[in-house]
Amino acid sequence: MAEQKRDYYEVLGVDKGADEAAIKKAYRVLAKKYHPDMNPGDAEAEKKFKEASEAYAVLSDPDKKRQYDQFGHAAFDGGAGGAGGFDFSGADFSDIFGDIFGDFFGGGRRSSARNNGPMKGANIRTSVRITFEEAVFGCSKEIDLTVKETCKTCNGNGAKPGTSPETCTKCGGKGQVVYTQQSFFGTVRNVQACPDCQGSGKVIKEKCPDCRGTGYIPMKKRYAVEIPAGIDHGQSVRQPGLGEPGTNGGPRGDVLVEVIVGRHPIFQRQDFNIYSTVPVSFAVAALGGEIFIDTVDGKVIYDVKAGTQTDTKVRLKGKGVPSWRNKDVRGDHYVTLVVTVPDKLKNEAKELLKQFDALTGDTLNATKSSEDGEKDTKDGKDGKKKKFWK
Repeated sequence: MAEQKRDYYEVLGVDKGADEAAIKKAYRVLAKKYHPDMNPGDAEAEKKFKEASEAYAVLSDPDKKRQYDQFGHAAFDGGAGGAGGFDFSGADFSDIFGDIFGDFFGGGRRSSARNNGPMKGANIRTSVRITFEEAVFGCSKEIDLTVKETCKTCNGNGAKPGTSPETCTKCGGKGQVVYTQQSFFGTVRNVQACPDCQGSGKVIKEKCPDCRGTGYIPMKKRYAVEIPAGIDHGQSVRQPGLGEPGTNGGPRGDVLVEVIVGRHPIFQRQDFNIYSTVPVSFAVAALGGEIFIDTVDGKVIYDVKAGTQTDTKVRLKGKGVPSWRNKDVRGDHYVTLVVTVPDKLKNEAKELLKQFDALTGDTLNATKSSEDGEKDTKDGKDGKKKKFWK
């Protein structure tokens, strides 16, 4: 009695409503796991590989999938050829096995091989230090870079003067070579970059003595970089076309300049807002008055209201950091007012404060003061006053 076949959805481990992508992903995992090339001599692995391949051949084909969903395995009974009596002739495994053999053997249909067309050069990264104020208002800075310039001796072709690069005989100037490998389903084609010309299609037999066949000479250059107003620490400014040279006539890459912003002794920044703390004398806080506040635009006069308490926060609208998207839009400057209490007072000042307390009745939790500055408690058990601080 013939062995009963398992349900194709069960074989692949997907639901009946699985889409094409899910079916393909499930089969790719099983094919990699049980492929005969990865399990030489393992009959059980080969059996599971064939089972998964048969299931994929049906479920990946919309017409066959419809028939299977309606009639089950009976839809394909009597099929000719193929492993286990199943007909694989209409199944397309090229995409799947291009990926799988690429993972197995480092190549594959989707290999890293590139044609010899123009390609943009690599980017160069560098950094520049600026002050807090320069970040707020923008500035111009100079950077020094070592860049590759076209070799004047060979005009950039890398060949010794009097000679020229020759067409690669291995790839015929295409920059790619095709390898074939045998799989369970036949021959699989793998495309890779030509190892002789590294994908350029040209071979230099006699290299230029100055650039050693690269076509470029490293040179130190200085460039001016415009730092936009409002830039923040860690952000980068892109300088197009100053990076590494492209290949096969491709454009140069870019230079990415990371901005490192120095700390400010007074200001802190958060997004486009600035924060600072300003001391206010006790008298000004109590009576009110004008004070100077430092901002990135210079000193401004602020009118402190009478009775201002310590840690009062005020907002200076439009005194923050400009938006780098729109320089006409600025954040705000938030100031915390801290009322200062003098730690050293002359006798006259002490007397005036005592009079102030007596007039305002603002003694809070203070106890009665003796003339010598000592605080008294209630009588002790011995009937004498207990002094507890001077």
